[in-house]
Amino acid sequence: MSTKFGLGRGLADLKAEIGSIPDISILTGAERVVVKQIPLVQIGANPEQPRKTFSDEELSELAASIKEKGVLQPILLRAVTGKNYMYEIVAGERRFRASKLAGLSEIPALVKNITDENAMEIALIENVQRENLNPIEEAAAYKNLMEKCEYELLDVARLIGKSESYIRNAVRLMDLPSEVKDMVEKGRLSASHARTIAVAEDPVTLAKEIIENKMSVAETERKVKNTKRSSNSRAYVSKTMDDETVLDIEKRLRNALGVPVKLQEKKGGAGQIVLGFSTRVQLQELIEKLMK
Repeated sequence: MSTKFGLGRGLADLKAEIGSIPDISILTGAERVVVKQIPLVQIGANPEQPRKTFSDEELSELAASIKEKGVLQPILLRAVTGKNYMYEIVAGERRFRASKLAGLSEIPALVKNITDENAMEIALIENVQRENLNPIEEAAAYKNLMEKCEYELLDVARLIGKSESYIRNAVRLMDLPSEVKDMVEKGRLSASHARTIAVAEDPVTLAKEIIENKMSVAETERKVKNTKRSSNSRAYVSKTMDDETVLDIEKRLRNALGVPVKLQEKKGGAGQIVLGFSTRVQLQELIEKLMK
């Protein structure tokens, strides 16, 4: 699958188009796009907005700035139907909330025709690039980019300038029970502690123990090593095949296919079957048998 940086570049271009002056018209392809002053009462929040919590302190600071200087960068909206508002926020909910707090009745906005999928994609990209989501919101954003927007892990890593292992570890938080996620969102449990206990069978009990005993991450890691693993953990093995079983499977496959067979079991019940061949003719015969 090819990388998905078209929209990432498009978002940057969009920001360049918007600029800091609200009264401008832009011609984008065949679509005429105008930055307008839209009444706040006509605008609704995006239900796919990655950010679920907004800092009262940050909003107050932004509201004070808006009172003094106005909204310097228009928000991005799309027209919607069947809802109790005319426009839905694609990017800029923080500016929208701060404008309401500042007592404004309208806000400069760029209205574009955007599909549901692209609206979610732009909202996710805008938020993860700002790097101020809480760990659970961040993990959910990465997961949605990969599952709903079909981004590869490498795409997300490049998009935000983080390593693939960073993204992979962040997404692990989504496997936690809601009670533990709530502890992380409220700052009672660190993301590092949460990632460590994500593989445990009972992360809720462990989380409470960590908080009560003020355990370090290193202490938590040692505790998890001696704790039963979750069935969702890659290190969990529901049933380990003994040597006799492995040899029997290899023998049956060898007899059926007529080539050397090696069964290699890995952690978590995964593994691979390696088939050998000595000539091109034998390879062709093997392929025909497998295709049947």
